Amino acid sequence: KGRLENLKGHSKDVMMDETVEKAAHALAKAGVVGSDLANMINEAAINAVKMGRKFVNQSDLFDAFELVAVGGKEKKDRIMSDKERKIVAYHEIGHAMVTALQKNTEPVQKITIVPRTIGALGYTLQTPEEEKFLQTKEELLAKITTYMGGRAAEVLVFDSATSGAANDIEHA
Repeated sequence: KGRLENLKGHSKDVMMDETVEKAAHALAKAGVVGSDLANMINEAAINAVKMGRKFVNQSDLFDAFELVAVGGKEKKDRIMSDKERKIVAYHEIGHAMVTALQKNTEPVQKITIVPRTIGALGYTLQTPEEEKFLQTKEELLAKITTYMGGRAAEVLVFDSATSGAANDIEHA
């Protein structure tokens, strides 16, 4: 509720179209602080203007969330070989499949193999359904299992692991 009020405050002077669902947006961004919400609104407005639109849409807000909360802009000019793209795709699908097969996990919102400026070649975005301040042992184990799902998929499909799982291993 607080995030929704914060979002309304930061967006009061920004024209938004009918696709924007502020309540769903606020809920999906559980854990994002007020300054990040303000930054997201600004980035969404900038994106709408760049696209020649007067109104911010839900896509603008989601792109802004990725920029602010996920970390960095898409690097569409980073050229990966077909083999690397295939490895990254299986890696990210590994995370998503492991998530879907477990209890105590956050739902997957997006999977991409478009590189970002933070160095990631792809990512699987999960967002909590509700804000939590504590995690159970079962939730933590599910999170660790999900982190390792990408590397497991690489090993299963390619009979080898890559350095692509370094960040996952660090988080786990």
